[in-house]
Amino acid sequence: MAAVPRLNPRRDDLAPARRHRPVPMLTVAEVADELRVSAMTVYRLVHAREIASVRVGHAIRIPEPALAAYLGREE
Repeated sequence: MAAVPRLNPRRDDLAPARRHRPVPMLTVAEVADELRVSAMTVYRLVHAREIASVRVGHAIRIPEPALAAYLGREE
């Protein structure tokens, strides 16, 4: 008798071939400390799209590689 294909494949069957490593994210306050500027300045940079950011709900997170790119230290 032939094998019947599963209608609901397991999660592992749907997983991508390679796993992505999580990108470290920084808060606005952490970026402000790193740049030695105010949080408002970081918000302005994000709003002007000079630093890439991600919204998580109402919070703004800046990926570490985006901060490095802004500072000219591409990683």
